[in-house]
Amino acid sequence: MENIKEYINKNEQRFLSELMEWLRIPSVSADSKYKDDVARAAKFIAEKFTIAGADKVEICPTEGHPIVYGEKIIDPKLKTVLVYGHYDVQPADPVELWESPPYEPQIRDGKIFARGACDDKGQVYMHVKAFEMMMQMNQLPCNIKFMIEGEEECGSANLGTFVKNNKEKLKADVILISDTGLVANDIPSIDVGLRGLSYIEVEVTGPNRDLHSGVYGGAVGNPIQILCKMITDMKDENNHITIPGFYDDVLELNDAERTELNKTPFDLEEYKTDLGVKDVLGEKGFTTIERTGIRPTFELNGIWGGYIGEGSKTVLPSKAFAKISMRLVPNQKSDKITELFTKYFEAVAPDCVTVKVHPHHGGEPYVCPTDSVAYNAAAKAMETTFGIRPIPTRGGGSIPIVALFERELGLKSVLMGFGLDSDLIHSPNEHFGVFNFLKEIETIPHFYMNYAEAAK
Repeated sequence: MENIKEYINKNEQRFLSELMEWLRIPSVSADSKYKDDVARAAKFIAEKFTIAGADKVEICPTEGHPIVYGEKIIDPKLKTVLVYGHYDVQPADPVELWESPPYEPQIRDGKIFARGACDDKGQVYMHVKAFEMMMQMNQLPCNIKFMIEGEEECGSANLGTFVKNNKEKLKADVILISDTGLVANDIPSIDVGLRGLSYIEVEVTGPNRDLHSGVYGGAVGNPIQILCKMITDMKDENNHITIPGFYDDVLELNDAERTELNKTPFDLEEYKTDLGVKDVLGEKGFTTIERTGIRPTFELNGIWGGYIGEGSKTVLPSKAFAKISMRLVPNQKSDKITELFTKYFEAVAPDCVTVKVHPHHGGEPYVCPTDSVAYNAAAKAMETTFGIRPIPTRGGGSIPIVALFERELGLKSVLMGFGLDSDLIHSPNEHFGVFNFLKEIETIPHFYMNYAEAAK
C-alpha cells in the first residue's frame, strides 16, 4: 500500500486535534451525571465515521448508553472485518492527582495526557483515521463494520442484548479489537489471552446506628475491622485464594507452555522502579508474568465506612463497604466464582454482623488462536511497520464481551492494541504515545490487505 506514511505525515496534526476534541468530552459511563456527555461522545464518533466514508452510520439506543454502528460494504462477496471498541471512559478520580485536568488534553514529552487517551478513545480513533485513509486512497480491500459501545467501563450491560438481537447486522468473518497493548515500542506484541472478571460490592452491618467509640468500643463488633479481617483471610500466607472451590476449574499450563510464556522480555527491576516499590508480591510459585497473565486473582478495589472527614469523630460505625474484583483464567466461569465468593463470604461472617453481597458485572476469560488467518495477518502487518515480528503475550485485563462475541456470533477476535503498561489507564495522568497512535494508523491498513489477500 503506497503513500501511507506520506498521508499520515500530512494529516498528523489534524488527526491529533480531532482526537483531543473527543477527549474533551467526559464520557464517564458509570456516573449518571455524565449521561449527556456520553451521548455527545457517541454523536461525535458517529459523525467522524460518516465523514471518513461509511455508507451507513447509526446511533443505536439501548437501555443504557448508545452503541455506535457504522459500515462500509464495498462488495458482499468479500470478507468482512468487525471492529469493536468503546467510547466511554473511567472516572477521573482522584482528580487532584492529575498533573493537568483530565478532560483538557495536553501533549507532553510525546504523550497525549487525558482520561481515555489510551483506554479506549485513542485506540478507537486510530481505526477511524486508518479507515479514512484507505477510503481517500481507494485502497480498502474488504468490508468493514464498526461497533463502538458506551458501557465497557461499567460492565457492557446492554451490549450482549444488542449482539443477540442484531446478528445479521453484525455478520462478519473476524473481529478486530484495539483495547490492549504492546510489551514495548521496540518489542511489538499481540495479546492472545484475556482474563475474565467477577466484580462484587459487599456490605457489612453491625449495630443499627453509629456508636460512641468510647461508650461501646470493645463491647460491640466494628464492621470495618471485621470486613478487613474477612477480606484478609481470603488469602493465605502464600497469597493463595482460600475460597473453597475457587481453583477447581483453572486451566493449568504445562511446563513447556510456562517456559514459552516467560520468554516475554521483562525486567523485574525496571518493573519495581516504575511502580515505586521495593518488591513485588503475589501467588507463591509463579513469576510476575504468570501472575498477571495466567493466574486468577482476588483484589480489594476500594473500602470505606465510618468517619473520613477532616478532624476527628470518635465513632464505631454501623456499616462498612468494599468493592472486590476477581480476575479469572480459562475454564473459570464468572457466575460460578461469584456464587462461590458469596457463599464463603456469608459463611465466614461472625454473628455480630450481617452481610450483603451485590454482584456488579462479570465476563469470561478468552484465548485467541495464533494459527488463524487473521492472527497471522495482524502479525505480518506489525512486522511490516515495526521491522520485527510481534510476540504473542497474555494480557491481565478483561474485555468481557470477547467471549460473548464468539458464543453469539461464532467469530474469533484479534487483539491488536498499541497501548503500554506505563500509560496509566484507570489511573490519574493516563496518557497515550503519539508514536503509538500514529504507528497503528500506519499498521491497520496492512492488516486489512494481508487478511483480504490470505482469506481469498
